[in-house]
Amino acid sequence: MRCVNVETAPPAPQRSRALWVPAGVLTAVGGAFAYVAAVDPNEPGHYPVCPLWRFTGLYCPGCGGLRSAHAFAHGDLATALTNNALAVAGFVGFAALWTVWVVQAARGRPLSLRFGTVQMWSVGALALVFTVVRNLPFGGWLHP
Repeated sequence: MRCVNVETAPPAPQRSRALWVPAGVLTAVGGAFAYVAAVDPNEPGHYPVCPLWRFTGLYCPGCGGLRSAHAFAHGDLATALTNNALAVAGFVGFAALWTVWVVQAARGRPLSLRFGTVQMWSVGALALVFTVVRNLPFGGWLHP
């Protein structure tokens, strides 16, 4: 008779405790989105101005992110994409990653993310290209 290594799921109380952290993260992110949804960043004086834009007139990769989050929270995807397409990609990416995290936690498995050098450089290059293009004359469609 041969021994088979069978991985068993942890008991239900341990699994429910494992869901507390993703629930806490969702609560914090939901609270931040609720605040940005309630306090309109399109109204002057509610939030500080981007220092890069203020001193140089250049848009950073985050410029328009609050307006994008405000529009996204109100279900206006077209305006959210117009304000900051990279931020919308981040919102969707966070939602997907959070969903995987919850499924893994519910199964009693830890979330294992492995971002290698190529992935990190790719994200950095994407942000750099986005920043450069949105500041060039033909990239006006990416202005917030």
